[in-house]
Amino acid sequence: MNERETLTVNSRGHLEIGGCDAVGLAEKFGTPLYVFDEAYIRQMMRTYKQTIDKEYGGKGIVLYASKAFSCKAIYRIADSEGIGVDVVSGGELYTALSVGFPAERIFMHGNNKTFEELNYAVESGVGTIVVDSYREADLLDGICMQKGVRQNVLIRINPGVEAHTHAYVQTATPDSKFGFSIADGTAQKITSYVLDKKHLNLKGFHCHIGSQIFEKQSFVIAAEKMMAFIASVKKSLSFTAEVLNIGGGFGIYYTDEDPKLKQEDYSAYLKALLDTVSAKAEEYSLPRPFVAIEPGRSIIGEAGVTLYTVGAIKQIPALKTYVAIDGGMFDNPRYALYQSKYTVVAADNMNAPCTQKVTIAGKCCESGDIIAVDVALPEVKSGDILAVLSTGAYNYSMASNYNRNFIPQSILVKDGKARTIINKQTYEDLVRNDVVPQDLT
Repeated sequence: MNERETLTVNSRGHLEIGGCDAVGLAEKFGTPLYVFDEAYIRQMMRTYKQTIDKEYGGKGIVLYASKAFSCKAIYRIADSEGIGVDVVSGGELYTALSVGFPAERIFMHGNNKTFEELNYAVESGVGTIVVDSYREADLLDGICMQKGVRQNVLIRINPGVEAHTHAYVQTATPDSKFGFSIADGTAQKITSYVLDKKHLNLKGFHCHIGSQIFEKQSFVIAAEKMMAFIASVKKSLSFTAEVLNIGGGFGIYYTDEDPKLKQEDYSAYLKALLDTVSAKAEEYSLPRPFVAIEPGRSIIGEAGVTLYTVGAIKQIPALKTYVAIDGGMFDNPRYALYQSKYTVVAADNMNAPCTQKVTIAGKCCESGDIIAVDVALPEVKSGDILAVLSTGAYNYSMASNYNRNFIPQSILVKDGKARTIINKQTYEDLVRNDVVPQDLT
């Protein structure tokens, strides 16, 4: 288990999250249950913000990447910590605005934003929109012309940095649906195109090289390439970028195959990136750009734990043991999508020796509904509580009602107190949008 002050084992041998006994949470709220550690979320937001303030003179902004986990409460936390957010859809934008998040601290992404989403963003006063296609530049310019405004924009650039991560979460390789490539000259062309738009105010550039990255050098190389591109654009187009959004992608601990990073490690990652930007600005005789970063997983990932109750146990002699839980791919599809690995613990028996290896199976009517394989656990029985660690990022975000199962309730814990932030679904919720045509009644 990744050690930190707010994730511990208490005197009863139970997993404790934010001062709350995990077994007690399961009894009170039921399972499956998403549990989020507020103190850890705030600590990570502060780590990034304080690093920018200290190492870069505050000339930057931390943007929480909403796609990792979006709900009203997380935007309230982000606002209270003085950071910004990035959104990738009208739904995420609406959620942020619905709790009064300042629109000027919102950056909007997306490789195929609809007219309705762009119109909503402009109407709402979103601070920055990241342009990802010629079509979008045209749409956005037309919307702004009609509304008589000039919108701040960045252009998404593909620097061609191959980070060592899963192919599905690499976003800056040559074959990517995101961004304009530096290597083939399309980045220069789109820059010239956007600069000619009368209602778009080009502030700079954005890049994002992928996700779950531990190699510090990957971020450094991306910063070097982006600064070289900024220098080339100044020379060829007489445009000086004021903003460089370097994206996110910092990795987190899922299993012992991953490094156990501390807050100071994340600060060191960011410092290396900022130092590179500063050095290259001096080398190219450029003003230091305002830097934006977009951590999502590293803020919310390890803050989340999912609790399950063990149901059926199926032992196949000389082959494997399946431990079935009351959740599955409907609340965590990441193993089914890309065989993501997790640490699973017996929340009600943390001090017992692990004497078996099991496969954690979900309850969906799918053979591929697996949460984890070859998990070391003590002897477990029906009714025991299992905890899957580091489920804060992309679990609720990707959850579904497959097989008409409920998306679990989400709670926020801190200092021994638990509060609901996303309600438990009901059967009525599942059929709320169903319509029976008149001729079928």
